[in-house]
Amino acid sequence: MASQHSTKSSKHTSSTGPMPVRPVQIGRVNWIGLAALYNKEVQRFMKVVTQTVAAPIMTAALFMMVFSVALGDRASPVEGVAFLLFLAPGLVMMSVLQNAFANTSSSLVISKVQGTIFDLLMAPLSAAELLVGLVAGGVTRGVMVGVVSAIVLGILGGASLPTYPLIALAFLLLGSSLLALLGLLAGIWAHKFDSLSAITNFVIQPMAFLSGTFYSVDRLPAPFDSLAAANPFFMVIDGFRYGMIGVSDRPIITGLIVLSLLNILMFSICLRVLNSGYRIKA
Repeated sequence: MASQHSTKSSKHTSSTGPMPVRPVQIGRVNWIGLAALYNKEVQRFMKVVTQTVAAPIMTAALFMMVFSVALGDRASPVEGVAFLLFLAPGLVMMSVLQNAFANTSSSLVISKVQGTIFDLLMAPLSAAELLVGLVAGGVTRGVMVGVVSAIVLGILGGASLPTYPLIALAFLLLGSSLLALLGLLAGIWAHKFDSLSAITNFVIQPMAFLSGTFYSVDRLPAPFDSLAAANPFFMVIDGFRYGMIGVSDRPIITGLIVLSLLNILMFSICLRVLNSGYRIKA
């Protein structure tokens, strides 16, 4: 009887007592979930830092040493500017763009291949929060590679304090975020690494190498100079070079406007695709 009485009283207490409080209150923005996703993306590439950060820096340093030995300052594209000083900002930004793209695209493809994409889909995160978290991780990797590359290339002969640091920072962020968004779209579309490698090898790398990294587009014959100037990669590199050494081939205000509009457009497209579940939920 005593046990029955205690059971009844406990039932009565639980039925009339206050409801349990949810440990995490999610408002209009799930800041905790967003921070967790961003931390996951950063930790993912930091665990293999020799591959994701050190390797691109080594590649940029090799480019700098090869061109230094082969050409030196005998073929400077801009009068009064040493060739290595002209080359360094382009190499830095090329590394930034390639790694920002690689981070978001590989993150999604790895999740698909390993079957962990459902962890992202089941998390209490909206499509916009998923987008911001993934892109922020790509931007972080791109900026990290860019900063360390600038230091290393400066030691190798391309040393220069930024002439206009705010302009250099603006193009660094605009370029890395644009490529992170493009990488997100590529990762959504690709179901395996072969498809992703095709995009990287036939789209991203050619656009990066044909973007004025190693030369001035003003030296190209018409209409190739205009075609090269319309390349968004060129706008990023040209603007960043202006911020670093005060030299550019085209007005940087045009690059700022176009890159800002492209980022807004790509963000809208990525958000729409994530909301639709295209090639993710199916």
